[in-house]
Amino acid sequence: MTEARSLQGRAVIVTGGGTGIGRVTAHEFANAGASVLVVGRTAERLAETAAGRPDIHTFVADVGSADGPRDIVTAAMRAFGRIDVLVNNAGITRPATLDAIGRDEAEDQLRTNLLGPLFLAQQALPHLQTSRGVIINVTSNIQHRGWPGNSIFGSTKVALDFLTNTWAVELAERGIRVVSVAPGFTDTPALAHAGFTPEEVAALGAELVLRIPLRRTAQPEEIAWWIVNVARPEGEYLNGVVVRVDGGLAVA
Repeated sequence: MTEARSLQGRAVIVTGGGTGIGRVTAHEFANAGASVLVVGRTAERLAETAAGRPDIHTFVADVGSADGPRDIVTAAMRAFGRIDVLVNNAGITRPATLDAIGRDEAEDQLRTNLLGPLFLAQQALPHLQTSRGVIINVTSNIQHRGWPGNSIFGSTKVALDFLTNTWAVELAERGIRVVSVAPGFTDTPALAHAGFTPEEVAALGAELVLRIPLRRTAQPEEIAWWIVNVARPEGEYLNGVVVRVDGGLAVA
């Protein structure tokens, strides 16, 4: 078995697969021989991800809705008959300081970033147990430092890391691994989707780069590489950890 095709025959779910890290991750899993179901809320973006790639299937769903997790797992089982890898990548940010946080915006982030991954993992659990699979939670910031204007988003990502630690212990006896991959500032459309102008995104990136020891932001391919390699059979002793791919930001 060569590393390049060591995921041959595996079935993968990638949420938030229409753009950015999710799209590149889906491509890299397919390149490694896996069959991939990309999930998102916009059919056009998912179609762009799957274009020219017969091993990538699309499914329009909101992972944060009450029925979304069940429907996603049903779609994956219909397409592939198995689930080996679940990548909880979908996430939204609605930056605001405490005095400006709206209930709707807060609840949207909690549903998408935390409750969606939780209940999707729950729905996929029997199939992951059969395949002795892996859950990969895509998270973000560390818990020990504040992030002004991002208290809700940051809290959901810290909570997801805690779920990674807890599930890794709970599920190990069932043969299921759980790992977080925590990107630093990455060139994706996430901030544009949150309503930032190109000028605002550029200004924020320039400010943040000064705090990153490597003095640059990440490309989605650099994050996807870690996600895919966590899922490989060669990585089967990795469990219950947060893999930080942030250019050293967390320790700077």
